[in-house]
Amino acid sequence: MLEGVLSVVAGLLAGSVALVGFGLASAIEVSASVVVLIHLWKNSQEEGSPWERRVAVFVGLTLMALAVYVTGRAFYDLTSGSRPGESYLGIAIAAASVVIMPTVSRLQHSLATQINSLALEADSRETLVCSGLSAALLIGLGANALFGWWWADPVAALVMVVFIGREGWEVFRKKELICFDG
Repeated sequence: MLEGVLSVVAGLLAGSVALVGFGLASAIEVSASVVVLIHLWKNSQEEGSPWERRVAVFVGLTLMALAVYVTGRAFYDLTSGSRPGESYLGIAIAAASVVIMPTVSRLQHSLATQINSLALEADSRETLVCSGLSAALLIGLGANALFGWWWADPVAALVMVVFIGREGWEVFRKKELICFDG
């Protein structure tokens, strides 16, 4: 949660669409994780349950909405020449995330497989998206800070959209989500 809040604040201060998008993606990830944890703690896990499908669809929809927002803002920044400031806090957050998120995703995926949880699997995919987002963010923020390439930030945001949109769409491609019974 701290990653998301710090990223959004640092992004707003620096005028970085990539950093704000990353922070919002973190907020989506945390909210989905909290919902999944509450469900698991209640011990009401049922394979393919309507609840599982609703959570997975929520994750997919929020990722798609974020992709639309980031795309629009990135194109606006590119066409208007909006120049973000440097964000060393953003660079530190992105670097830490590049290291941590792949491990978290693998652990979530492993547990989802063990307990056969569609919602936890969707959450693990969202965490994996965070790894790609972190790398794109780090490159964009780094290029802006090191070389003054202001356009690297919105371009990094558009690269992030590829990860965000693909993972959001993937949720809907799963066979289990095609039929809602309940």
